[in-house]
Amino acid sequence: MSWENLFRKLPGTRREPPGLEQRIWKKLPMLFLASTAVPLIAYAYAYLFPSTGSLTEEKYLDLIRILVIATIITAWTAIFTVGIGCFVVRVMKGPGYVADQYPLIDADEPRQAEEEEPSDDVNPRDRE
Repeated sequence: MSWENLFRKLPGTRREPPGLEQRIWKKLPMLFLASTAVPLIAYAYAYLFPSTGSLTEEKYLDLIRILVIATIITAWTAIFTVGIGCFVVRVMKGPGYVADQYPLIDADEPRQAEEEEPSDDVNPRDRE
């Protein structure tokens, strides 16, 4: 099979116009930066102005650091998942391509059953 036949478009198909997925796709880099910067700014604020609560300053900063890392990883995961969804929608809106042909034996009409065979779910004791 030649390479030209692999990517042969179906006649009469066209690419669908972009929709919501295109607008979301363009915002993903800014969302990625914002979801990283906002928790880091919160950590910088906690570092510069530590709380005077019951925790020591070291334990307080450790707690804030864990929360910041968890928030960043969760946001990145959500952004990556939305990005995969946008990519899939963009690919699916593309033009149709000719698939490999698979000849079906019963393509025109179904086969005629010659004999009815006993089903496997019948209890053998009931046959006696």
